[in-house]
Amino acid sequence: MPNIVLLSGDGIGPEIMAEASRVLDRVNVQFSLGLNTEHCLIGGAAIDATGEPLPDETLAKAKQSDAVL
Repeated sequence: MPNIVLLSGDGIGPEIMAEASRVLDRVNVQFSLGLNTEHCLIGGAAIDATGEPLPDETLAKAKQSDAVL
């Protein structure tokens, strides 16, 4: 099953990624693709939560994924 990491970031990123996630979910169901999507922290949200703009966990998950948006 393909793994896709979604990184919303800052600015309009959260709004864009929310819609991209909806599209991926719909396509996944419609065509039975077996996609696994996971939202990870980056940028300001990551700094607020972890003190780092690119947490090690986010980087590790991105490296292990098949795609990063």
